[in-house]
This record gives sequence, C-alpha cells and structure tokens, in this order.
Amino acid sequence: MSELAAPWRRRLRSTTDFSVRVWKHRWFRNSRVAAAVGLVGLTAAVIGVMLFAHTEINVGPFRAEMSLRPTVVGGTEVDIPPLGSLHLDSHRGTLHLKVALGSLDQSRTEELIDNPTAISSAGDRAVDEVTAGVTQLALRTVGLAVLSAILAAALIFRNVRRTAAAGLTALVAAAGSIGIAAATIRPNAISEPRYEGLLVNAPAVVGDARRIADNYGRYAEQLQQIVSNVSRIYTTVSALPVYEPAGNTTRILHVSDLHLNPSSWGLIRTVVQTFDIDAVIDTGDMVDWGSSAETSYVSSIPSLNVPYIYVRGNHDSVAIQTAVSKQRNAIVLDDKIILQNGLTIAGIGDPQFTPDKSETNTAGDNSGAELLTAAGERLATTIRDSGKKVDIALVHDPAMAQPLSGVVPLVLAGHKHKRSVEMLPAPAAPTPDRSASASPTPSPAASATLQAPMPTRLMIEGSTGGAGLRGLENEEPTPLSLSVLYFDENHDLKAYDDIQLGGTGQSNVEMQRNVVGLDDKDPVVTPTSSATSSAPVGSPTPSVSAGTPVSQPSR
Repeated sequence: MSELAAPWRRRLRSTTDFSVRVWKHRWFRNSRVAAAVGLVGLTAAVIGVMLFAHTEINVGPFRAEMSLRPTVVGGTEVDIPPLGSLHLDSHRGTLHLKVALGSLDQSRTEELIDNPTAISSAGDRAVDEVTAGVTQLALRTVGLAVLSAILAAALIFRNVRRTAAAGLTALVAAAGSIGIAAATIRPNAISEPRYEGLLVNAPAVVGDARRIADNYGRYAEQLQQIVSNVSRIYTTVSALPVYEPAGNTTRILHVSDLHLNPSSWGLIRTVVQTFDIDAVIDTGDMVDWGSSAETSYVSSIPSLNVPYIYVRGNHDSVAIQTAVSKQRNAIVLDDKIILQNGLTIAGIGDPQFTPDKSETNTAGDNSGAELLTAAGERLATTIRDSGKKVDIALVHDPAMAQPLSGVVPLVLAGHKHKRSVEMLPAPAAPTPDRSASASPTPSPAASATLQAPMPTRLMIEGSTGGAGLRGLENEEPTPLSLSVLYFDENHDLKAYDDIQLGGTGQSNVEMQRNVVGLDDKDPVVTPTSSATSSAPVGSPTPSVSAGTPVSQPSR
C-alpha cells in the first residue's frame, strides 16, 4: 500500500510546490498587490463620497443641499419636503444627484418681493446657480475620492508607490463617472418628472407647478403698486369727515390664513405703519403643512415691531405654534386670557390638525364638529371662570364660535378664506327658578342670571395670504384680505376698515370703512366710505367718495 501511495504523494507534493511557486511569482504577487490597492482605493473613495460629497447653494430664495451618491442607474432626485420628491432621468452612469430643497431664506425672499424686476432675472440666475453648484460638487467629489483613497492606502500599505496608485485609481474612477454623467445628460428630463409622495399633492407638484410659477411672477410685478395704493387710499379715506378715531383709540389689525405667502409680511408691515396699528391678531393657518421646514416662515413676526397675538389653525402644527411663541413680540393664546393695549383678549387653538385638506376644509364627520364645539365651550368656561370682562375672543374655525355667544361681545375667526360679519344666535334664555319667584325682591345674582346675554358679533376674516399657492390655481385668484378694528376707551368696537387686494396677479385695492352703531336691541353696521384703486405707482391719488349712510344689519 505504501508503494502504491508513494506516487500520489510525490504528485501532490509537486502540485503544491508548483502552486507555491506560482503564488510567490513576481507577476502574480504584483497582481495581488494591484488588486488590493484598487479595492482599497475604490472602497475608500466610495465611503468618502457618501459621507462628504455634498454642498449647499442658493437657488433663488431657496437654500438647497446637493449631494452625489454611487449608484448603478444615475438620475436626479429632488426632495420637496413635506410634499414628496421628483425623480428625473437626467443622466446615466454610476453617480446619482440628489437635491434637497430647504427652507426659504426670508431676507432673499423679501428682496425679490421688494424689487419686482428681480423676479424675472431670478429665473435666469437660478440656472446659473444650479450649474455652478453641480460643477462645484463634481470638483469636490473628485477631490474627496482621491483624498479618501490616499489616506486609506497610507494607513494600510505604508508605501508611497501603493498610496499614489490608490489615489490614481480613485481619480480615474471619480473623473470617469462624472464624465459619463456629463456625456449622457438629458436636458429635457425636467419636463418628464416622476413624482413620489402623498397622492393628493401630485397635481400641485407636477401638474400645476408651471401655472403657479407664471401667476406668481405676474403677482410679484404688481406687488409694489398694490402696497403703494394701500397707503394712498388710507390717506384719502382718513380725510373723510365720517369717522375720525380719537386720540385714545386702539387700532388692531386682524389677519388670518397667511398660508406661507411671503408677500403677506410686506403687506402687513405696510398696514401696521400706515394705520398706526397697536397690535396684530392672527387667527391661524399661518402655514400649509405644519412641517418643521415651514417654521422659518414665522421669523418675520419681529419685523412688525408690534405685539403679534396668535391662535393655531388646522393647518398649523404644535411645532409651528412653538416657533411662533419663540418670537420676541409674539403671544400665543391656547385657552388663555391676556391684557393687551387695554383690551382683554382670550383665545384657543384649533383642536384639529388637518394639513392634507383643502382651503374649504370643514369637519368631515360628527366627531370633527364635536371637537370644534367642545373647544369653543372650553374657552367660554375659561372666560366665565376668570371673572373678567373679555373684550375679544379668538378662534380659527367659525364653528368654534357659537358657545361664545353671550360671553363676549366680539369673536374673531378665519378659516373660510372669505370675509363675513354676522351676529351669533343668542343662547337659550335660562329657565327662571319658580321657587325664587315667590320672593318679593330677587337677589342681585338672580337678576343677573335672568338678564339677557350680550349680543356677540362674529367677524370672519378672508385670507391675508390669498390662500397661499392654492389661490393661484384658479382663473380668478383669491384676494388678499385684512381688517383694521377701532376700539374706543371703553373697549367697544366703533368702526373697522375692510381692506382687500385683488388676488395674485392683480393690483386692484379696495377699502371699505364701516361704523358700528349700537342701540338697545341689535348692533348695526353703517357702510360709510369706500375706496378703490388700480392705478400704477406714481399716478394721481385715487378718488374716494363717501357713501350715503344706510343702516343695515351686519352680514
């Protein structure tokens, strides 16, 4: 057996010796080293690109972050939080470009609005800004790939030649990937986006984006003359001898439903300065989605330089409410009562958070209606338990107002995107205590209980933001609405000015002054003067005529 096994042992030994010689051969050894160097260089390059290949750029008023990632399909992804993302078949190759749109830069946005001529050039600059950003990112990617490969090879091999070879490998791979992407770029891919996100958002992101952009461009061109007309109309109307606010009059500006419209802040500032406003009241829906990306929108509140009193709307999340509360001049009311400029004001936030619903959002079921009513009742209880005479109650949804009837003289609301004024139905009269009727002299408490409740006026503001971007989708844009309320030394509402700016893309401005007349039965509103202007900047002061006073119940 040993004699038969001997040849096999010799063959095995010979094969092993040959394998060892091949393994130790210079060419094979160099191949192993080259493969190791290439693997280290490529792995380090990929890790370096994934961790550090990103840059921030300004695209118009947006702050955007661009990054590159290794892939096998190429393409571009544009993240639009919180709506979703757009995917473009922009190029082929091993690199995937991702663009994440961040928050609006408030100062850059206001510069565009204050200079309407800059809007048209902003679109041209945006292309150059994106091109410069991609070029900068490509160079950064090549540099990071080479640097990462050199550092990794130096730590592993501790050999200058191998380290240089790893860097060269990374340079060829990175530059080659960018070259393939540049050679296969498809400029027309922007017109064929694939949307991923909430289904309800798809038409707004893909289908209506061009219409919204076009309409907003027209609007921005008219914004300056709109604001100018507001100032000229105020000057003319104030000269009419119909209602002259006394020196001790408190002026409150009521705004609502800004819905992220950046132009709202410029308009509000103009009215605050022109009308000498003491405080601003905002009845909610400051943003659209309640996302953290929208919190920067509230940063313009301090620029108004007057107290800003706010209640949360159904499009505003708790995060938005918290962001508002951090502004130095902001006051958030959520089942609270404050004293401001002599007026006692109570307010409560909307109990619903429904950012996915449209501008005509209403409670879709009984549970929603019950939530709204319960919130109104909660605020009414808070007011009664405080023992204070509250002058104004703030809610977002008018459905929350009915429980406040007879509790406060004035309720301010928004939500409907349409201005209206009405008297709330009086609450049911309490049933008199029959046992107490035998008493010849009712107690003061019993007399107060049987006394008719105070009439309550509900004033619903339109959208100060023109319903945001949604206001641009229709042929007739949603007008921008806000109101100035005048209170006398007794904290009674004496008059209010309704200001309405023609919707986005229009420069028409209307202002109606209404004087509130009180008698023993029912408050009435007398329209006393109105003004309309669509004149461009620099034209003569628009004409204003005082209407014949006609008493009529408010609507």
